Amino acid sequence: MASTDTTPKVTGGKADDLAGLEAGLDALDAVQTHRTSVRELLVKKILPPFVAVGLVLLVWQVLVALKVTDETKLPALSSVWDSLSDMWLKGTLLEVIWTSVSRGLLGFLLALAIGTPLGLLVARVKFVRAAIGPILQGLQSLPSVAWVPPAVLWFGLNDAMMYTVILLGAVPSIANGLVSGIDQIPPLFLRAGRTLGATGLRGARHVVMPAALPGYLAGLKQGWAFSWRSLMAAEIIASSPDLGLGLGQLLENGRNNIDLPGVFLAIILILVVGIAIDLLIFSPLERWVLRSRGLLVKS
Repeated sequence: MASTDTTPKVTGGKADDLAGLEAGLDALDAVQTHRTSVRELLVKKILPPFVAVGLVLLVWQVLVALKVTDETKLPALSSVWDSLSDMWLKGTLLEVIWTSVSRGLLGFLLALAIGTPLGLLVARVKFVRAAIGPILQGLQSLPSVAWVPPAVLWFGLNDAMMYTVILLGAVPSIANGLVSGIDQIPPLFLRAGRTLGATGLRGARHVVMPAALPGYLAGLKQGWAFSWRSLMAAEIIASSPDLGLGLGQLLENGRNNIDLPGVFLAIILILVVGIAIDLLIFSPLERWVLRSRGLLVKS
């Protein structure tokens, strides 16, 4: 009886190559939905930073124990811990942290509201890009601390001065990140969007912003970093009882009082807040973007 199989017969190495190719394509098409277990999350995500911090503290303690340097240059860990405990018992620790964190987050949200439409305008309008693009690049490279003296002269020692410094530091980063993301959009996406009627604000919402999301998110992360650094510079330089005590002012007070444990405590708190914001806000956002685009096979 004649066979009804019309599939071409491929023999030898060609069959193996074809099978390997098909398997590779199937692997690319397959979406892995494996969720990371709690144990795996602890081992891969949480444990390494704690190990790194533990090693740093161990080296710190060894240097102090061996008296490699004087305590006026590197305080003992116990002295820093005593400063932390003293602030906690006085009830000022959380207040100092919240003063800076609330300013930083509010300033970043204001920068986000200004930098996003500005980035869209620069990326989509050639005349605006030619006029403002180089200025944004220059502002991004300008140290944030340079804006503190003029901001004090413009607004005095108040929150408006703080937010002005934050905006001038963060807006260029957010806008430039969005411009970079839009520049990397394949032209085919834009043409397809226009064909389907996605033009103007509708095109920006449904085509441009989703396609530019990776570059935009990178700009947001950099914008937060500039916001936090700008705020710390403003709090260190501009001090006033009306501004309250933030982390930057805590650092400056430690320097003025020759309190090295207090200085190191302020540095550690500034570092911890910056890392915490990145881990709690930006890292989950980045994983979500990568996962939604099939670039992250495990969460």
